[in-house]
Amino acid sequence: MNWISKLPSDISLAMRRLPCEILKDLEEVRLTEGRPMLLYSGGKEYELITEKRRILTQAEIEQICNRLSDYSAYSCQEDLAAGFLTIEGGHRVGVCGRAVTEHGQVKSIKEISSLNIRICREWRGISDKLVPLLLDENGAFLHTVIVSPPKCGKTTLLRDFIRNLSDLGFRVGVVDERSEIAGITAGIRGFDLGMRTDVLDRCPKSAGILMLVRAMAPDIVATDEIGKEEDLDAVKTALCAGTGLLTTIHGTSRQDLLRSSMGDFVRKGGFQRILYLSSRPKIGTVAAITDGEGRSLQEGGSTYKEVRNVIYSASASVLRGKTG
Repeated sequence: MNWISKLPSDISLAMRRLPCEILKDLEEVRLTEGRPMLLYSGGKEYELITEKRRILTQAEIEQICNRLSDYSAYSCQEDLAAGFLTIEGGHRVGVCGRAVTEHGQVKSIKEISSLNIRICREWRGISDKLVPLLLDENGAFLHTVIVSPPKCGKTTLLRDFIRNLSDLGFRVGVVDERSEIAGITAGIRGFDLGMRTDVLDRCPKSAGILMLVRAMAPDIVATDEIGKEEDLDAVKTALCAGTGLLTTIHGTSRQDLLRSSMGDFVRKGGFQRILYLSSRPKIGTVAAITDGEGRSLQEGGSTYKEVRNVIYSASASVLRGKTG
């Protein structure tokens, strides 16, 4: 976690002294002006106490933000306007302060008063037993969406699906608009996305999907948090070109999916596999897996590390036999 070294020395030291079990499952670090520093790990809240038990000032919060972004505030203005920064390793830092607006649009955030560092992790193998459900009996990929509330592991699962599908022989094109999927820094990926994966980093999804289809001829286009109208237009163009779609969207149920901007697309059978994630009983629980019409393939209760009995009888041969 290189970002820890960019925190003030006493906070960095306190972080490094945390018990291994807290660091291992660390989800968020919340730093707020005039308030205690809070950690969230394994679904629990902890207060981070330094030797002097100090409380951060607004100036210190702003300095931490500058250090986390490597003092590249100018190049981060677009991200700041959306309320976050993406830092080395694919971690996202939520930012609050005074919004600077122009013609009713947020242009940036000044006088930063609180930060929420959300930890991004790679969990290799979490999709191993789910991948066969995304393939038909001939090994062809089925258009898939992961439906999940925030902080339930959708990007982590998406990343491992990409790695597995790529290593099975599919050419995968990734539009990584916020550098969270590949975690690219200075052109180098922070996460393993497989041997046949191409990544467009920091590219809007609507433009990136079309660029990949035209230039890289992917079998599958993958992206996170789809939902804008222009994204849907690009998706339709990709599908007409015979490209598979692997994406995510915020929600908790089929009703949420149908009420979203993708609702008509779903009703018309655009997705052939829909996975629902939940935080109950713990983060990363697969609540349900359905086909495009909502018929269940596997009922929930298992985390995606422990899914049982969800593989077609032909799965083993499909996985062994997919080579191109």
